[in-house]
Amino acid sequence: MKANKERIARVEGASSTVRLTPFFSALAVACASLLLLYFIYELMGGHDVLVTLASSVLLCILLVMFLYLCINPDTLRSQYAEQTLAIASDMLEDIRDGLTPESAEAICRRLLPETHAITVAVTDRERVLACVGSYADKFPTGSPIHTPATRYALDHGLVQSFTNAPSIHREEGEPWRVPAGIIAPLKVRGVSVGTLKFYFSSPRAIDRTQYALVSGFAELISTQLATHELERQDELTARAELRALQSQINPHFLFNTLNTIASLTRTDPLRARELLREFASFYRSTLDNSGSLIPVSREIMQTRRYLMFEKARFGEERIIETMDIDESVEEAPVPAFIIQPLVENAVRHAMKDEGALHITVSVQPDKDDALCIKVIDDGAGMDAETAARLFNESLPKPDSAAPQGGGAGVATRNISERIKRFYGPRSTVEVTSQPGCGTTIALHLDLQQSIFEQGSMKG
Repeated sequence: MKANKERIARVEGASSTVRLTPFFSALAVACASLLLLYFIYELMGGHDVLVTLASSVLLCILLVMFLYLCINPDTLRSQYAEQTLAIASDMLEDIRDGLTPESAEAICRRLLPETHAITVAVTDRERVLACVGSYADKFPTGSPIHTPATRYALDHGLVQSFTNAPSIHREEGEPWRVPAGIIAPLKVRGVSVGTLKFYFSSPRAIDRTQYALVSGFAELISTQLATHELERQDELTARAELRALQSQINPHFLFNTLNTIASLTRTDPLRARELLREFASFYRSTLDNSGSLIPVSREIMQTRRYLMFEKARFGEERIIETMDIDESVEEAPVPAFIIQPLVENAVRHAMKDEGALHITVSVQPDKDDALCIKVIDDGAGMDAETAARLFNESLPKPDSAAPQGGGAGVATRNISERIKRFYGPRSTVEVTSQPGCGTTIALHLDLQQSIFEQGSMKG
């Protein structure tokens, strides 16, 4: 943000060079002095009163304007500052999704009226993304880069200005040349990914102000592109972690479920067929859920399928679940494998030798457009030290011999990392547990800070 303000200040400083320079101030003083002498001459010569009066009024207007500009030059600068900040703000909004033909055209249309250029264009490293102005028909979207100056700006990362560019030969029509232009590279992490180009009708139109405008706006665009790239890398990392979690399907669960189905083929063939069909759906959904987010209802369905297999293995009376899902959040998007692994950990590590394990899954809306997910069990529980390690990657992994310790660390830390990447620092994970009394895991997801499109809470 600080870098953006510095670049905006640089652009507005260039724009303010059009205010009165010392030369023009001296010229204004000379003109005012001549007009004053003329006024005195008119009075002394006894000329027409109306002419003298008109001259005096004109003199007063000029003197007032001159004094105002000299005494309060900040007014002019503030006007340029306000205008430049507005342009910069709108332009950053245009390219929030990266450098695309649509965002490039929006940039060109926004900048063209603010400069002396007759054409503004944006390219990537190979082709024109957008061109607006007099030369729009000569540089259509998708056409290859023509000018050597553009290639030089890309290869060396330097702002280039040119006059009398080499002739451009196209398949149709006569060769022609661009009279003058300024080309600035657009950079992400020091690598040129495109250019911002201003074309002028005459070399005389290129001055320090236009050069600074191109450079400043190019740096602003580069900063936003770098921000977009960081967000995109965060999303890709989160998806990679999701795929890693998919690949860590518990082989014991796989073999145990298949053995359960195999044994039922002799005692209860219809039940075996049902489980086999649900098992196929379970793993198909596991492989298909490679997208970043899925509805809460789909994650709950996957969790119910998982519990179906575990009930078939341990017995219906050994696992009793309760699903408390608010209707208003059934379509709210959540990362895949955010609830089912927590339930699986409860079954694997919280179930006691005797008696039923009660598991409650609650998904409720929270204040300020947030989501609260809880997985509660009345199983073996754990001590405070083990609970603290579940979601904290800075601490050693839980002891595999501890209740809910063996294997719980991999899944829970993966969930914790993805929540941070998807939902930002205001999202939290809390573990409340006591040996012999069960465990409550609460996820607070801040939907407002999600790196994905919002509008996720539907009522």
